[in-house]
Amino acid sequence: MFGSTAGYCGKLFAVEGIDGSGKSTQIDLLHKWVLSQGYSTFFSEWNSSPLVKRTTRRGKNKRLLTPLTFSLIHVTDFADRTERNIIPPLKAGAAVLADRYVYTAFARDVARGCDPDWVREVYSFAVEPTVAFYFRVPLEVALDRILSGRPELKWYEAGMDLGLADDPYECFKLFQARILAHYDAMVDEFDLQVIDGTLPIAEQQQQVRAIVEPHLEDLLRRPDDIFAYGRRAGD
Repeated sequence: MFGSTAGYCGKLFAVEGIDGSGKSTQIDLLHKWVLSQGYSTFFSEWNSSPLVKRTTRRGKNKRLLTPLTFSLIHVTDFADRTERNIIPPLKAGAAVLADRYVYTAFARDVARGCDPDWVREVYSFAVEPTVAFYFRVPLEVALDRILSGRPELKWYEAGMDLGLADDPYECFKLFQARILAHYDAMVDEFDLQVIDGTLPIAEQQQQVRAIVEPHLEDLLRRPDDIFAYGRRAGD
């Protein structure tokens, strides 16, 4: 279902998981580590394109977004970031790290009622990741991490548009349970690399680096590191 990766010398690494899975912490640590190894590295985050930011904010504030419009806005955001922030560095031979990728849409949009085949089709232009990690945690652990530091949940964040429950926290729990089920179902379909998100942070990162490191060979080096490498090779 993914677009062709022909001509891309770089490597794409993505992290996925429900809210509170710890994936953002792990991708941040991986980003710093890959940079420390001297490789040119680019970071891309879900729902971060300036192209649709105003539209998304307006739709959320006025509660106008249906599951379909929500999905279409996110795929527009993703297409813009793919064109500007993902494909160019991949063509240049760099490492690209993505905090959430197409699997977020496959889980969230379908949890909101969108047809799974349709969602996969609209994202069929996406570049296939070199490795996609799935940080799996029990629902109770993820909810405790999120709700302990969140005094108030936003309307769409809680899934209140779905009418699963009148209480935002109960609705959030039911919504996240749906998303978790879709992630678990995608492990075999997309060969996601499962990491136990309940392990100590350092242990998780050790596992992630062990999987990523063999793919770093021959990637584009940062300019200062290229110079240093050349000096060492010439000594």
